[in-house]
Amino acid sequence: MVDAVRMKKPAVHKHTPAGGAPTAPHTADEAQARAAAAHTDEPRIDIPQVTDLLLGTWAETRREAREMIKNPDFWRIEGQPMPEHRDRVLTQLKLLVEAGGSRRAFPKEFGGLEDNGANIAGFEELVLADPSLQIKSGVQWGLFGSAVYQLGTQKHWDAWLSDIIDLSLPGAFAMTETGHGSDVAAIGTTATYDPQTEEFVIHTPFRGAWKDYLGNAALHGKAATVFAQLITGGVNYGVHCFFVPIRDDEGAFLPGVGGEDDGYKGGLNGIDNGRLHFDQVRVPRFNLLDRYGQVAADGSYTSDIPSPGRRFFTMLGALVQGRVSLDGASTTGAALALDIAITYANQRRQFDSGAGTPEVVLLDYGKHQRRLLPRLATVYAQAFAHDVFLRKFDGVFSGRADTPTEREDLETLAAALKPLSTWNALDTIQECREACGGSGFLAENRLVGLHADLDVYVTFEGDNNILLQLVGKRLLSDYAKQFKGKDAATVARIAARQTAGDLFHGAGLRRLGQAVGDLGSTARSVERGLREDQQHELLAGRVQQMIADIAGRLRPASKLSPADAAGLFNANQAELIEAARAHGELLQWEAFTDALATVQDAGTRHVLTWLRDLFGLSLIEKHLAWYIINGRLSTQRAAAVSSYIDRLCTRLRPHAQDLVDAWGFEPEHVRAPIALGAEQERQDEARAYFAQLAASGQAPTPEKKIKKS
Repeated sequence: MVDAVRMKKPAVHKHTPAGGAPTAPHTADEAQARAAAAHTDEPRIDIPQVTDLLLGTWAETRREAREMIKNPDFWRIEGQPMPEHRDRVLTQLKLLVEAGGSRRAFPKEFGGLEDNGANIAGFEELVLADPSLQIKSGVQWGLFGSAVYQLGTQKHWDAWLSDIIDLSLPGAFAMTETGHGSDVAAIGTTATYDPQTEEFVIHTPFRGAWKDYLGNAALHGKAATVFAQLITGGVNYGVHCFFVPIRDDEGAFLPGVGGEDDGYKGGLNGIDNGRLHFDQVRVPRFNLLDRYGQVAADGSYTSDIPSPGRRFFTMLGALVQGRVSLDGASTTGAALALDIAITYANQRRQFDSGAGTPEVVLLDYGKHQRRLLPRLATVYAQAFAHDVFLRKFDGVFSGRADTPTEREDLETLAAALKPLSTWNALDTIQECREACGGSGFLAENRLVGLHADLDVYVTFEGDNNILLQLVGKRLLSDYAKQFKGKDAATVARIAARQTAGDLFHGAGLRRLGQAVGDLGSTARSVERGLREDQQHELLAGRVQQMIADIAGRLRPASKLSPADAAGLFNANQAELIEAARAHGELLQWEAFTDALATVQDAGTRHVLTWLRDLFGLSLIEKHLAWYIINGRLSTQRAAAVSSYIDRLCTRLRPHAQDLVDAWGFEPEHVRAPIALGAEQERQDEARAYFAQLAASGQAPTPEKKIKKS
């Protein structure tokens, strides 16, 4: 538990009033950290305005959630044994129910708010309290409860929703199998209809078909929404979902149901993950969640969606909110890590300048800025992209924009953004841990625990590489549509436009090259020549060319045997996934740019534009080899990109604390002593000691001075 002294925010977190001059610094460190921005003509951000921007469309819900989790009963206790941690998280879920946090997404007739966007926004903030709480609540209401609500019908809601909402019916979401994770269509569990008894027989025919990694399965779940191959009349109609009771009120497995505890994991040990298996377990026909496929008493099957593939993806698409929430929670987790690391870097001193001056704060070192500030820019981009994503989700699930096209776009957006944010969270948290040295490795400063808990985010709700492959296939499909049904002359014109685009890039390089000569400074040329339009052109052009190149290589597949066609696709799989990743990065950059357009305060817009440029140019730098190989950048300009990133880091350094303060985290959310005054107290004590020693005249003489004399 963080003690009361350490819960005090350090002076370095003092804010600049909107439109006013900076408040007087309370420490020498703060003065040094913000000296470069102290001039009256230096732009500063309006921190409350940026906080509103980052909190997004459902800012009020996020604030309500953050206020709720100021209660220490919601906080993770570092090092708590697994059994106690599991009990604590279950108790926390009950507190969530009392606070109304379980009702937001559900129908008003059951006491809900029918506000899907607010539901996800509030849920994501729980990562600040304990990621185990966030995920276990997601299992209960975002997966188990959502399966009943989204895949079931009114009769199922009347039977189970009230108990699910108030937690009197805890449940597991039994989709994943030991032998099939992301490939849900190939799961082995079966649900065979028996018309004599009007029951489905749920069965796991082999060990690999056991349902695995299921939250609430090891201890707390009384029922499960089980995904199985629906078989009736000797026909397999594909994967459907069934409500299956698994335990009695005393916690014992029901007849035919068995399972195991997954035990201690690399993280999220407040969740009772486990395995389930079924031996000819019978459930009534009623228990088929039949919104998208119905079985009559005689065993006949009907569905409004005749295509098995489309039906399958519609059912899975109804559960896309898991990916939405992981994108947002990963962004919040990475932001918390950066708040800790940058606050620490503004206070921790290491090495003098070589001129006998006081030791230097870590964030004044160029390498330290390079480690943290581009990652800060990335997390800002993620936050803005997530709000777009969340609005899209809310539009579809509220029914305002629920069309097949909108659902397909939502699924593609989920598959594009969830991988980037979850991968970046691990990268950012690890870099923040290293940037805090040994202090970052202490559990009390939260970075190691945060990394462990968020590790599995990259593989659940879909392995990231598999999700990006889905995005790549969508990009290929959209690319092909522009040629479909076109005559030869139209196809030729499309090709000509692509050629013109290639020529445009070349001409652009020559023009920018001339600017280098005119200005005499490659760095200044990059600053003027790689602003918003040029960044977008380079980022979008990379996606377009990669997809066009892959499409060209895959064109012969239609004339090959299935085996050879699969081999050809496999040979291009890695590049397809990379193209999809580039597409996700482009979406994040565009969201950042769109957010900038809404900023009214000139100083805020100026600083955030630098931050957006840092994000865009960091993406370009990451892929410099591609840009050079494909003739999009000269080697001279490629080198200048890196130089300008260094300049942007220097410009943004005085604003770094403001930019992390703008996330709006309070001491109860941070709970890391090194970011809550402990380090500043140590530094102040040490400096006071040496100042007093020097003033006393009793300070020993350094050996170096004796030798020089």
